[in-house]
Amino acid sequence: MNISEEDLDAIPPINIVPMIDVIFAILTFFIMSTLFLTRSEGLPVNLPKSATAEMQRQSRITVTIDAKDQVSLNRQPVQVNQLASRIKTVMGKQSQAVVVINADETVRHGQVIAVMDQVRKVNGATIGIATRRP
Repeated sequence: MNISEEDLDAIPPINIVPMIDVIFAILTFFIMSTLFLTRSEGLPVNLPKSATAEMQRQSRITVTIDAKDQVSLNRQPVQVNQLASRIKTVMGKQSQAVVVINADETVRHGQVIAVMDQVRKVNGATIGIATRRP
């Protein structure tokens, strides 16, 4: 089979630019959608490091104490003396929940103990302390 020069001119060239555009559009979609899949539970604080930290798999309620000693329950500001009643409200009909305390490493020890005392007043609440791996 002989292919003449006229036949070679008749073969249309394959333009891959539109295909590259589609691939980049799909890639952008997946990158943007994965950013929205992450769940931020607490406020940004500098957590202390712990080599023996374990992940908790139960339903979680997050209490955050930032560097200015401001307390938040699931990103909503709350007074320490109202914390137990607010945790009961968030738990609803659940009999068990893990309350994770995200305390900045510069927070006073007394503030963390005050928050822990309020959490201990709630039946079925288990305390967890958030850390980061070294």
